[in-house]
Amino acid sequence: MNNQRHARIRAMLASRQHDLTVCMEQVHKPHNVSAVIRTADAVGVHEVHAVWPGNRMRTMVSTAAGSNSWVQVKTHRTITDAVEHLKGCGMQILATHLSDEAVDFREIDYTLPTCILMGQEKTGITETALSLADRQIIIPMVGMVQSLNVSVASALILYEAQRQRQIAGMYHRQQSTLEISEQQRLLFEGGYPVLARVARQKGLATPVIGVEGEVIADPEWWAIMQSSVSQ
Repeated sequence: MNNQRHARIRAMLASRQHDLTVCMEQVHKPHNVSAVIRTADAVGVHEVHAVWPGNRMRTMVSTAAGSNSWVQVKTHRTITDAVEHLKGCGMQILATHLSDEAVDFREIDYTLPTCILMGQEKTGITETALSLADRQIIIPMVGMVQSLNVSVASALILYEAQRQRQIAGMYHRQQSTLEISEQQRLLFEGGYPVLARVARQKGLATPVIGVEGEVIADPEWWAIMQSSVSQ
């Protein structure tokens, strides 16, 4: 990993917002899922959540543009499981929904730990999700159509959150607030993708990445790695 890439990854990690996220409630179109993930990466969201009954979510690599490598996607079987987890992390839960109770999304304080619930493309947020949310928000519209594409709506809200957090200085940290193990994983996978792929295949632990971007590992780790590469 060259110095420029090492510095770029370090800077990205320092700006990551671990207490801002999106939860997609059975958003099923791959291009929408991927677009949400791409926007999440762009505004510094580290992890997004999804209610997904199957084993694996589908995304479109062309739409995600590599952001899948930087944004973690945590799936949940039910919206109740998802919200329970997120509230356990101290987050306020905001449901995007057109109702008399909903407030303009720009009136929310996004400097607080926040999760934005986005509903399924056709039916929107479920009644269960609404009952679990702390507040309902809307994006004001004056045209004939009263809804936006889920990925567009999430982008508008996330960029309002980014605007508020930038003003509050939450993107200007010198050090990342992510756990050290997570920082090391991203430095290794982002700086040494080939070695990281082989390490996963061989079940090797993530090595330490030094202050200059170098891989620090014991001789046994390197011996297994070199054997893997030669094969």
